[in-house]
Amino acid sequence: MANPEFVGLVTSVSATAEAALGQLNAATSSAARDGLLDEGRSVQVAERSLNLLLMLAEKTRGNLDFEEAEILTDAVASLRELLQARQEQVRPQASN
Repeated sequence: MANPEFVGLVTSVSATAEAALGQLNAATSSAARDGLLDEGRSVQVAERSLNLLLMLAEKTRGNLDFEEAEILTDAVASLRELLQARQEQVRPQASN
């Protein structure tokens, strides 16, 4: 059974990144879409969150139960996907 504090930590770090990228709720989503969030800062916060989760995965390797490992793996994959999508979104605008 997953440790609730561990799950809360992973969820909290993920939510921080999602909010920075405008994915967490309607307000941040529309602010990001309308260009009201500082793009560089948003990506920096999301990358820092991803790095924290990667470090957590490295330091806990072999010490997590299946559910905890799956939660952490899913969070890392989700943030990588969000960051990649953001980078692809920014690239076409940079060439204009």
